[in-house]
Order: sequence, then C-alpha cells, then structure tokens
Amino acid sequence: MARIGKIQRNSKETRIALRLNLDGRGKSEVSTGIPFFDHMLDLVTRHGGFDLKLKANGDLEVDQHHTVEDVGIALGEAVTSALGDKRGINRAGYFLMPMDETLAAAAIDLGGRPFCVLKAKFSAPRVGDFHTELAEDFFQGFAQSARANVHLRVLYGRSTHHQVEALFKAFARALRFAVSRDSRLRRVLPSTKELL
Repeated sequence: MARIGKIQRNSKETRIALRLNLDGRGKSEVSTGIPFFDHMLDLVTRHGGFDLKLKANGDLEVDQHHTVEDVGIALGEAVTSALGDKRGINRAGYFLMPMDETLAAAAIDLGGRPFCVLKAKFSAPRVGDFHTELAEDFFQGFAQSARANVHLRVLYGRSTHHQVEALFKAFARALRFAVSRDSRLRRVLPSTKELL
C-alpha cells in the first residue's frame, strides 16, 4: 500500500495544497511562485523517489518567507501523515552530496524530537529569485512539523547555487533512506522507548 500524505494548509499569508507519495517514482508538479524554489522541490522529489503535487499561493508581494517556511511545514506534515505509526521504517538516514566543487551533508532522524541545524556560509544573498537565507526557514519548518532532527552542512564550495542545490539533494537522499521500509523489521517501531 502506498504511503500518501495530503495536506491543505490555509492561513492569512499562504494557501497550500500538497499531496506526497513516499513510494513514488520521482514525479513532481510544483508551483510556489518562486521558480528557483520550485526547482529545489523538484530535486527533493526526484532524489527522494517521491511523487509530489504542490500548489502554494503566498503573499509574495510582501516577501518570500511565509511561502517558503509554510511549504516546509506542509511537507513535514505530509511526511508524518504518510508514515502513519512509523513501524518498519529505517527512521534515520544520512547522505553526502557532491556537486562539482561543493560537498554538502545531511542527516535526518524521524525520532519525534524536532531540531534543525544548518551550517552554511552563502556568499550570495540570492540565487535567481530565491533568498538564500530562506533555505534554513524551509528546513526548520520541515523539522518542526515532521518532529525530526535535521542536520545540514555545506562542507565546502564556491558557488552559492551549487551549495543550495547540494543541500536540497542531500536532504532528499537522507529522507529517502529514513522513510524507507526494512522488510525484516516491518512490525517493529524503530525505538527502544516504543514511542516516536
């Protein structure tokens, strides 16, 4: 059975409709009004092996922050919904992603304790139309709503474009492993506390 999360998130600042299939084929249909951010979400879909349908209408005339953060929140909620009781999943995953001169790392634990750490020094304040400082807001929103530890780091790199892209790809690959099922442990909750 496919693991699917559907989220409808409406506020004064954003209106988001999101459908996520964790057992997809890397297909995306994404529209946030921020083209570079759409590209990053497409990368998450492709590298995560997920199917994602997302339509976000935000107050971009004010700023990109509300849209980017709320999409992160909605994505985290969708992952939580799709996972159900979390029995049989790997729970944690990590990945090192090279992109030309850049190397980024991501580690994720879906253990129920939200925390986000992002270590990166972007030399450019924008990549295309995307404000680079908002990458942290996206991952923070995801971590809070997925109740996950999310640790991300750019180890080195020159191009801000490559740094941001490598972070999103590493995140996707780490999440892909964390949500994957282990057939040997299909009825086991991956916690000695018996609580996630």
